[in-house]
Amino acid sequence: MYRRSAAAAVLLTAALTLTACSSGGDGKAETPAAKPKPPAASPVADPADAPATPPVDQKPTGPVLPDTKLTPKTGSFTPTEKKYLSGRVPEKMDPAAVLQGGQEACQRVERTAKHDKDAAAGSIVAGEIPGAKDAITFLCPEQKPVLAVAEKGFPDGTKESPAAGTYHALTQGTACTWEARGKDGSTLASGMGTVAKAGDKVTATIPAGTAQFVSTGCYAWIPAS
Repeated sequence: MYRRSAAAAVLLTAALTLTACSSGGDGKAETPAAKPKPPAASPVADPADAPATPPVDQKPTGPVLPDTKLTPKTGSFTPTEKKYLSGRVPEKMDPAAVLQGGQEACQRVERTAKHDKDAAAGSIVAGEIPGAKDAITFLCPEQKPVLAVAEKGFPDGTKESPAAGTYHALTQGTACTWEARGKDGSTLASGMGTVAKAGDKVTATIPAGTAQFVSTGCYAWIPAS
């Protein structure tokens, strides 16, 4: 009985020693740092929502499955789903996986639009939800109003020959700056990301004759409603 107790004590001591070593010697186990997420007020789509199978923005340039072979391993596709998949499924890819990518794009648009339709449009403009246009067109047409707004907007950066009008930047960051330039490179209008009060949006008025609109730190622009 004594020998068994002694042996047990030796094993316990060894286990505690190994535990201390593996924890860096401070008695605390190391854990990987959590990946930060965008702030709740940000219109940027949460990276954690990224679909496991990204939707295809453009139809593949290589061989694709013919429409006659667009069948899932189980069940069947609806006529609308088949229209979405037509010419979109690479030859050796499961069509159900491609469909799932489109469905997940719809879900991301729907979740964002439920809280803020402008933010949903901005996510499409900025490319945060790949494949959103075709996904909405075929799989969630109820989101077409959001898509219509997005198609009139443009992302942060340089926009050639923008349509004249007033636009909102989908950010409240004070780092947002913009400039409308004429054909000769002269500044027609410019502004900085200042807002009168919390909740207001950065606004830019693009005059007629603008050849180039340049912005930084503004995320995306959509027409002011």
